Amino acid sequence: MNLGSNRFEMPYYAVIFTSQRTTGDQGYSQMADQMESMGQDQAGFLGIESYREPSGAGVTISYWKTLEDIRQWKSNPAHQIAQDQGKAKWYQSYSVKVCKVEHAYHFDKI
Repeated sequence: MNLGSNRFEMPYYAVIFTSQRTTGDQGYSQMADQMESMGQDQAGFLGIESYREPSGAGVTISYWKTLEDIRQWKSNPAHQIAQDQGKAKWYQSYSVKVCKVEHAYHFDKI
């Protein structure tokens, strides 16, 4: 997915979620769709990119206007349920990084 994330007003924030999934879906796909839909309605949400390898390794990057917007999303009750289920059954491991984006650029071969 090409988001053209350089179109966002600077600065903005990126939350980089890298993970290794467990075997089987176990309701993961439905919850991931629900979280993406809910996130889009969250104040300060700018966009999302997500990639998953057949091995289960994946990266999801969500873009936000402010750190406070990220804190609000992290504390959203439905998102907290998803986080708990992720720890219990969907992820073998994960890592979260929050980054401030001060400059971005993009290239498309025409």
